Amino acid sequence: MDSDLVLVLGLILVGLAIPAAMSAHSDGRRPIAPAATLLIATGLIVFAYVAHPGGYTVRDVPGVFYSVVGRFMR
Repeated sequence: MDSDLVLVLGLILVGLAIPAAMSAHSDGRRPIAPAATLLIATGLIVFAYVAHPGGYTVRDVPGVFYSVVGRFMR
C-alpha cells in the first residue's frame, strides 16, 4: 500500500474520531470506540511517516491529501 494513501486514511480516521470522542464525553459515555480509532489512526500515520523516504513535513500534508483524492477522482 502506498504510504501517501496510508497517511490520508490515518488523517481521515482522526477527523472522524475526534467528534465521536467529544460526543461520548458530552453524553457521559466511555469513549472506547473513538479511543481505539485514534490508536489505529496514530499507528497508520506513524507507519506512513516511517515508510516514506525522508518522512513527511506539515507542508507536505495538503499536497499529499489532494494527490491521493485526485487519484480516486479520475
